[in-house]
Amino acid sequence: MSFRFVLPQELRSAVDLAVADWQTNNKVDRFWKKDPSLWTSDGEENWMGWIDIVERQQQQDLGNLAELGADVETAGFKTVLLLGMGGSSLCPEVLGKTFGQQDGFPALHIVDSTDPAQVKAARDKLKLEETLVIVASKSGSTLEPNILKQYFFEQMVDSVGADEAGGHFVAITDPGSKMEQVAKDGGFRYIFYGDPQIGGRYSALSNFGLAPATAAGLHAGKLLDVAAGAVAEAKQALKDNPAVELGLILGTAAKAGRDKITILTSPEIYDLGAWLEQLIAESTGKLGKGITPVDREAIGAPEVYGNDRIFAYVKLAGTADSSLDAGTAALAAAGHPVINIEISDLYDIFGQFFSWEVATAVAGSVMGINPFNQPDVESAKIETRTLTTAYEKTGTLPERTAFLEDGGIKLYATDAYAAKLKAAAPAATLAGYLRAHLGQIHAGDYFATLAFLPMFPEHEEALQGLRHKVRDAKHVATCLGFGPRFLHSTGQDYKGGPNTGVFLQVTAEHDPDVDVDVPGQTYSFGVVIEAQAAGDLAVLESRGRRALRVHLGTDVAAGLKTLAAAIDEALA
Repeated sequence: MSFRFVLPQELRSAVDLAVADWQTNNKVDRFWKKDPSLWTSDGEENWMGWIDIVERQQQQDLGNLAELGADVETAGFKTVLLLGMGGSSLCPEVLGKTFGQQDGFPALHIVDSTDPAQVKAARDKLKLEETLVIVASKSGSTLEPNILKQYFFEQMVDSVGADEAGGHFVAITDPGSKMEQVAKDGGFRYIFYGDPQIGGRYSALSNFGLAPATAAGLHAGKLLDVAAGAVAEAKQALKDNPAVELGLILGTAAKAGRDKITILTSPEIYDLGAWLEQLIAESTGKLGKGITPVDREAIGAPEVYGNDRIFAYVKLAGTADSSLDAGTAALAAAGHPVINIEISDLYDIFGQFFSWEVATAVAGSVMGINPFNQPDVESAKIETRTLTTAYEKTGTLPERTAFLEDGGIKLYATDAYAAKLKAAAPAATLAGYLRAHLGQIHAGDYFATLAFLPMFPEHEEALQGLRHKVRDAKHVATCLGFGPRFLHSTGQDYKGGPNTGVFLQVTAEHDPDVDVDVPGQTYSFGVVIEAQAAGDLAVLESRGRRALRVHLGTDVAAGLKTLAAAIDEALA
């Protein structure tokens, strides 16, 4: 890859000091020896299986992957459906959206939502008798892939019969997991194993990325060869080591107050940002520190940005989008730090996976954190589990009282935060309280919209419009995540990182005619996503975050229009 950067002088000087420290203390060599003292000496060496996974995959797993590819090519499958969450689904999503359908192979689709409308929409598009389903879960105990597997396995039994259903399923999981046993009991076609010493967000170059890539017709050997080039580069001295230098820039910038990274990409590789979001946020957002990734925020004029950002532009050579070239050049000329990375072809995505994994781990070293744990992701999971367990016993979820209902939209917050908004609102209306909420945004903050809605294009378009209005009016970084997928990604930073986020959670009433039961459970997918939204809000509130929940009716489109009009009024 081509790597260059433009930094303001003060940051450039600080990065030079970090480079000198790594050179003087032989830290590149220590990194490759998995020396935990580079971080916090908290067992980091036990989570570094990813740094040599490329070589191990080349030596041990290419035969198994080739067998899978040949089987899928001849078996007549028209679709590969991957059920996963976070690190188990984001790499396959990037590959599916970047490469598209390969000749002679099935199209790759991802389901990483518990929203019943989204689950039902995915089911309605499929001919299950022509579908290979991949269930990806490292631990085998993650809620979402487990209940998605239960649902789609039952649907498969209905479509092809109990004797044939298992032959339509593949599992990717760590050895000894609950999912391994489920796969064996269910007669799954294949079981591919992960490495227990690789965390989910660092697993792109393991079977969690390679098995779905192979099933979709990509050449695993070529992907690994490209990744091996990035591995070799990351072992070089610093002057020839862009991955380590990138990490030193990110970590040093974060310490200097530029703790938001805006990810810009050529259109052909736009989904790389979704994978980078998880890697960066979940690795660095803890102990009150963090680098907040900003993905899919359209580039603006230099004056709409504060001085708390760094920009990373990943460009595909030959791309036709010259606006990003001009936009990033203007940002650099205005004194913003800009990193430019150019890749030669789509297969270089696999080199980017490794380079950014190294960079993120190095940034964690500079910041003095363990980049391999995720304590606040676990807290949200625990809260959701508590709520779903309570539902199984009582048949209801705990109810909260809205402090406002206006035009069919309800607002929720803690009593203390609601009182603060009431005191600041110019009127006791939706627009008035939104004005008070957005008034809590200050320089150096970021605004995040957390939508527990179906991730349909029309919903994303509407929410993108909202975030850009806030950015342009407040001159702050903005984020947009759909639940529950962001819970396994940026949610770690939102809860464990610095208290600089102002959050707007958006939920909706579920139409009972669209809800989907979870086989073997007493709850539905609608109950699950409601519990996840409630659990996420509760954890944000317990961390003292500025969080407001906006609850729409069953007509999501109409509710989003009402919300957009209220935000326009609030920002006027």
